[in-house]
Amino acid sequence: MTQHHDHPHPHDHGHGHDHDHDHGHAHDMSELSETALRVRALESILVEKGLIDPAALDVLIETYETRIGPRNGARVVAKAWADAAYLQRLRADATAAIAELGFGGRQGEHMLVVENTPQEHNLVVCTLCSCYPWPVLGLPPVWYKSAPYRSRAVIDPRGVLAEFGVVLPASTRIRVWDSTAELRYLVLPMRPEGTQGWSEERLAGLVTRDSMIGTGLALDPSAAGDAA
Repeated sequence: MTQHHDHPHPHDHGHGHDHDHDHGHAHDMSELSETALRVRALESILVEKGLIDPAALDVLIETYETRIGPRNGARVVAKAWADAAYLQRLRADATAAIAELGFGGRQGEHMLVVENTPQEHNLVVCTLCSCYPWPVLGLPPVWYKSAPYRSRAVIDPRGVLAEFGVVLPASTRIRVWDSTAELRYLVLPMRPEGTQGWSEERLAGLVTRDSMIGTGLALDPSAAGDAA
């Protein structure tokens, strides 16, 4: 298990890395995988023939990136907050517990859940490419795949978090987890105060994609417009 703490750390991916899910956004065309090249070629043909609108395609991708995909992870987090027995199963075997809710498959074969506490905050990055738990978080955001995030999250995690609007007490330790093709992480954010007695559905509405990566926190109930 590869971890980083508040400072740079040599990273050795001695294993094979699955680049098919990287989409090649930050790479030269010669570095794109065969799958990514096929996708780009098909997209270009469809645009040229007027069968798809690039703007509409961008909206669709953004929707799956920020709304539909992360709803799966939000359900996992909400159930963990509301169901102590499920939380224990999630801690013991995250892959199996997540599969209980029907989420699993490629890019989510091996999962580990890391829990935020007042003493410790977790942040996920993939320093080599963009390994990401698709079954629970949907499409990876562009910034997650960018070189600046991938490097700075390790070198200056507090600075990166501050840029996302997350300012933590100096006493809170930050742990940076390096996602790989073999193991992907889901951050379990802290449950907001004032949500006692809430249903799992209401709780899920407080869970954001960024809070499950570690670059954000769960929404405040009042700020979310859904006070207890």
